Amino acid sequence: MSIHVALHHRTTYRYDRLVRVGPQSVRLRPAPHARSRVLAYSLRVSPEPHFLNWQQDPQANFIARLVFPEPTRELEILVDLVVEMSAMNPFDFFLEPEAERWPFAYDPQLAEELAPYRRTLAPTPLVDAFLAGISRDDTSTNDFLVGLNQRLWRHIAYGVRLEPGLQSPEETLEKRAGSCRDSGWLLVQLLRRLGFAARVVSGYLLQLTADE
Repeated sequence: MSIHVALHHRTTYRYDRLVRVGPQSVRLRPAPHARSRVLAYSLRVSPEPHFLNWQQDPQANFIARLVFPEPTRELEILVDLVVEMSAMNPFDFFLEPEAERWPFAYDPQLAEELAPYRRTLAPTPLVDAFLAGISRDDTSTNDFLVGLNQRLWRHIAYGVRLEPGLQSPEETLEKRAGSCRDSGWLLVQLLRRLGFAARVVSGYLLQLTADE
């Protein structure tokens, strides 16, 4: 059984005088490879007139590039989205035979293609100490990844953080707390240090509550 969820996103900037707004890149459209089916999508922007061009980045994400020829006192971006949400099995994927056990090595050509997702930050003491506690014994890749996620879940407390930007992995480990993006970035860096190709994926969290 699936349900339809409607999302309304509004971003508004107001200025105390006429200003010239430079070109804007807006990343508020689901990627074409998103697993949830998008039933409807609209993007409305003010002020008028403006020029809108859709582009795609190297990861196939949609980017709306906006240019405003006239000064304005307000900039507003409205997104309406209807998504079909249905239960899915997060383990509905397969691994190549050579990657079913960890540690493993990527094929040289694939390793070259994945190079941007294997770049690591400079080593730091707490990250090094966390990595030192992870066994390198031969194990199922799926079990290893589930175990690492569980380990972080037990180690890092979740909290809402309204400040912009990311905490560094070292800061998240020092505080033992962070927002979802902080824990996600920490996990990406740990995986890369362990030899995996990993990247950050962002989106909306739709928390459904039961009727009472």
